[in-house]
Amino acid sequence: MPATDLTRALAQALHGDVESDATARALTTMDASNYRRVPHAVVAPRDTADVAEALRICREHATPVVPRGGGTSIAGQATGTGVVLDFTRHMRRILDLDPASRTAVVQPGVVLDDLRAAAAPYGLTFGPDPSTHSRCTLGGMIGNNSCGAHSVAWGTTADNLRSLRVVRYGGGETLHLGRGLPDAPPGLHAFAADHLALLRTGFPELPRRISGYALDALLPEHGPDPALCGSEGTLAVVTEATVRLVATPGARALAVLGYADEAAAAEAAPGLLPYGPLTVEGMAADLVREPAGLPRGGAWLFVETGGDTPAEAHAHAARILRAADALDSTVVTEPGAMRTLWRIREDAAGTATRMPDGGGTSRGSGAGRGGEAWPGWEDCAVPPARLGPYLRDFRALLAAHGLRGTPYGHFGDGCIHVRIDFDLLTDDGIARFRRFSEDQADLVVAHGGSLSGEHGDGQARAELLPRMYGDEMVGLFTRFKDLWDPDGGLNPGILARPARLDENLRFAVLPRRPVDVAFGYPHDGGDFSAAVRRCVGVAKCRTQTAGPDVMCPSFRATGEEAHSTRGRARLLHEMLAGEVITDGWRSTEVRDALDLCLSCKGCRTDCPVGVDMATYKAEFLHHHYKGRPRPAAHYAMGGLPRWLRLAAPFAGLLNALARVRPLAALARRLGGIDPHRTLPVLARRTFRSWVRTRRAPGAGPDVVLWPDTFTDHLSPEVGRAAVRVLEAAGRTPVLPRRGVCCGLTYVSTGRLDAARAVMRRTLDRLDHAPGTPVVVLEPSCAATLRMDLPELLPDDPRAARLAASVRTLAQYLEEYAPDWTPPRLDRRIAGQTHCHQHAVLGDAAERRLREKAGLTGELSGGCCGLAGNFGFEKGHWDVSVACAEDQLLPSVRATEPGTELLADGFSCRTQLDQLAGRRARHLAEVLAEGLDG
Repeated sequence: MPATDLTRALAQALHGDVESDATARALTTMDASNYRRVPHAVVAPRDTADVAEALRICREHATPVVPRGGGTSIAGQATGTGVVLDFTRHMRRILDLDPASRTAVVQPGVVLDDLRAAAAPYGLTFGPDPSTHSRCTLGGMIGNNSCGAHSVAWGTTADNLRSLRVVRYGGGETLHLGRGLPDAPPGLHAFAADHLALLRTGFPELPRRISGYALDALLPEHGPDPALCGSEGTLAVVTEATVRLVATPGARALAVLGYADEAAAAEAAPGLLPYGPLTVEGMAADLVREPAGLPRGGAWLFVETGGDTPAEAHAHAARILRAADALDSTVVTEPGAMRTLWRIREDAAGTATRMPDGGGTSRGSGAGRGGEAWPGWEDCAVPPARLGPYLRDFRALLAAHGLRGTPYGHFGDGCIHVRIDFDLLTDDGIARFRRFSEDQADLVVAHGGSLSGEHGDGQARAELLPRMYGDEMVGLFTRFKDLWDPDGGLNPGILARPARLDENLRFAVLPRRPVDVAFGYPHDGGDFSAAVRRCVGVAKCRTQTAGPDVMCPSFRATGEEAHSTRGRARLLHEMLAGEVITDGWRSTEVRDALDLCLSCKGCRTDCPVGVDMATYKAEFLHHHYKGRPRPAAHYAMGGLPRWLRLAAPFAGLLNALARVRPLAALARRLGGIDPHRTLPVLARRTFRSWVRTRRAPGAGPDVVLWPDTFTDHLSPEVGRAAVRVLEAAGRTPVLPRRGVCCGLTYVSTGRLDAARAVMRRTLDRLDHAPGTPVVVLEPSCAATLRMDLPELLPDDPRAARLAASVRTLAQYLEEYAPDWTPPRLDRRIAGQTHCHQHAVLGDAAERRLREKAGLTGELSGGCCGLAGNFGFEKGHWDVSVACAEDQLLPSVRATEPGTELLADGFSCRTQLDQLAGRRARHLAEVLAEGLDG
């Protein structure tokens, strides 16, 4: 988009970033709601002066401004048509942290978990903790008055706010806001004095009233307070906040209480509050995909307790158990088990978006498609004593409208989250969405509740505020907005003079017919648009902290939204929409964002809704380069199986030539390989040739051992070791005929026509009996056979049969040789769990096998950063190294002498060799060595 007068003026005046290109605009069209608005530009200010100058210039150009934090708002308030202020790039500093006064001074872009980590050494934390704590910002929390699971103990963000520094639309001086209103817009004191009676009587008393403006905070008996918290960016822009910190318990325990149903759990929740719990969270069985150690019941309360010692926290939880009239219960104190249970709750905003059966009961009548469920009525709140009856009425209302939803949330505060299978793609479905919304608002008000109990009204509910407050109070909201923002430039259409709840829906711009694609997308009805719609924007992929998950290594390396799973999904959404990104599959914006996707498949498992960016990338590259030349790496590394077969007879000569620097540099340049990379050494004798000349002992039943390209030509020692292990377990490994290949390298470079041809040839050449297990030693090849093969050949039943027969070595031994005892090795290990293993295959069998062999320690999560062809491609070196430095390399450097390095993936072993100078081995090699005693 050509620079406008506005963007030129902003770029000349500001020190921060000013972007109006298609990528920047596409990345900010949506938050985590059902809404979409296209901004004119995105500004990332560096400091308060930048904010004030941006607001001045935008007022001069009559352009609205939307302050944005992590973009996880679910009611549409973080979308806008003018200038979006992105505070996550530069204004993310903790300016002061004072343990004595238990306060911190933060900029609006500070991520909540960063503040909590800074406060933790002093035994302090910030009390409000929404489930998006790893990526939401303090500015966004202030805008929405966020709460989280611990609000029964520590209150809402407003309860933990000391003071603010803000700038109004038009710029000017910074206002300091706190108790007593030291600074205030002209007329604010008179406004409060003129309406004392209504301010005292017009607001329901309940712990989670977030809807509308909190005008009762202006009352003299309350301080007064400026009522800015929860104003959703419509009054002023926060540039600095002083927040209260609270003491964290020395130890915690989790009482998990099982009840017959959610209504029974809801009715029990208020009775637990007098015992002083830290949380009283509730969820029903229809949200839980796997029991995960939950006690018996159809619904559960998660009641966290604290104490100075573990014994005190446990005793506190035991008192909760005795007081609760539950069907079944347990107390969990082990940190890992507690994290597992809390993850079920924290991922609920995503998992509830896809119903487990893949479709709603009323899909035939237009409600819900493919099991999709959406926000819009995510967080209503009622008095806790009314929660049980309210839930029964709410379920009845859903049924009356032919809809389904899965309630869960903050039962102790009477606040319920739910995603509902609205059909937001058709006119009839949108009309039903409106009718339900109106009836739901009336139901909440009938129970004395608030339309929003946590995330704000945004566009989703602000239109219905008169049903809760009446016209007179809503008129005061408008006057209050005008006192702060007389030009109406801050987040228009939100709270005051709101847009209609069925306008600006983000699905309206998507194609109405399925897009012609190569993959089958079986979980999305074969519809690529539905696959892209999976991303609801909760942004778990934007987490910067390393952990056992893989997603999203490129975002952790660059910190840029375009390199997150969410960012790429947004760009694909806009590509399908054709408004911001106008050249479809030929889009350079999408291509550039996907270029740094490692195809690690981590999002397939770690994303709560199973966004599968590796597949989307392969699909995009397939269309993007159709009928035109590709990058050299696509030919060199995409066709690796073919080149290695041709090179095998000349391996010794080629290895010698590769040691000649000019020739190696030429080979790298011609192959599109990064100059930092060392070319892999070719095996002088392939795995297949070793098997052909070896007399097999015929120890037992046959098992097909897959000769993947990497094992056959680059690491045959892994195949030889696997043969020895299988024979020791009483099995006879046999290899399929020559010419079989999983097609991995063709898939990862988007050469999907070639991939399907290779896969069909493979299926034609397989001659083992159906149902015979196939052991695949390379995790990426196993994942391709398990996942990509049936999704690229959905109409070939042989593909599904082969996919179902694939096993890793550990999976095979556990399933088919359960009585075999591995050699006892008794040594420490470190290394890497392959990202494809984590995402597609799982590593539980490997963990159990290592334990039996006495291999102790943990392998790194994340991604090694080489990721097949990715780390070899020219231009990817820096990101590849950064990914390795995220977890793998630090863990290896910290190992003690004698630690065994394990990595079943050829990429992981190569990365360790080239970056750390350390040799890692496949688990098969270590076990085979142990067979020698």
